[in-house]
Amino acid sequence: MAFAHEGHEHGKPVTVTGEVVDTGCYVSHDGKGAGHAACAETCAKNGIPLAILDDAGKLYLPLGLDHKNPNTRLMPFVAKRVKITGSEFDKGGLASIAIRTIEPAQ
Repeated sequence: MAFAHEGHEHGKPVTVTGEVVDTGCYVSHDGKGAGHAACAETCAKNGIPLAILDDAGKLYLPLGLDHKNPNTRLMPFVAKRVKITGSEFDKGGLASIAIRTIEPAQ
């Protein structure tokens, strides 16, 4: 994957397994799981960022380093478990990930 800006390839390589959640509902009232899927999809379509909640409870905000909306790649996986590979970046207490691959988790 080519990045639009130099320096992005310096993140720490990671593999993250967890659930795709919408940040608005997850942060404000722990909205997650299959029962929250329709709401999360609506939130994402209205511009709320999606994120990956790993099995340890760490929330990763996906980065749009290619200047594209990272929600687009995650929409098919809303409220589902995924396995993501990419590069992790941590800044100011925010964990983020530049996604290389995404697939359903086993």
